[in-house]
Amino acid sequence: MGILGKIFTWWDGATIGTAIYSWRKGKAVGSDAEGNKYYQSSDGKRRWVIYNGANDASRVAPDWHGWLHGTHDGDPESYLPPVRGYETLPEANLTGTDRAYRPAGSIQRGGHRARATGDYEAWSPDAS
Repeated sequence: MGILGKIFTWWDGATIGTAIYSWRKGKAVGSDAEGNKYYQSSDGKRRWVIYNGANDASRVAPDWHGWLHGTHDGDPESYLPPVRGYETLPEANLTGTDRAYRPAGSIQRGGHRARATGDYEAWSPDAS
């Protein structure tokens, strides 16, 4: 994306205004596994993230989510226990993508569903 795209768009990375503010007034605190960078104002009252790619809040790691909302002071390594072997990595919201969950019977999977079993009886206003 060119310089004009950076000036006028907000959905793919930081706008030029946010990038300049981060450079002038922000203090880099850390980054996560996806390459998102986290900043804090010099007085510590404001915290923000510059995404590495599309701006999607589900791409913020759970560790950093608490820091962004002021639940924790310090970076996540300073207050979280080590990752356990049974924990899985967080996954971005896949709604609207080709990898989204589509249950049987949904229009995206052809719209055919299994017939209802015999225990279902449709309601009718004429029946009493």
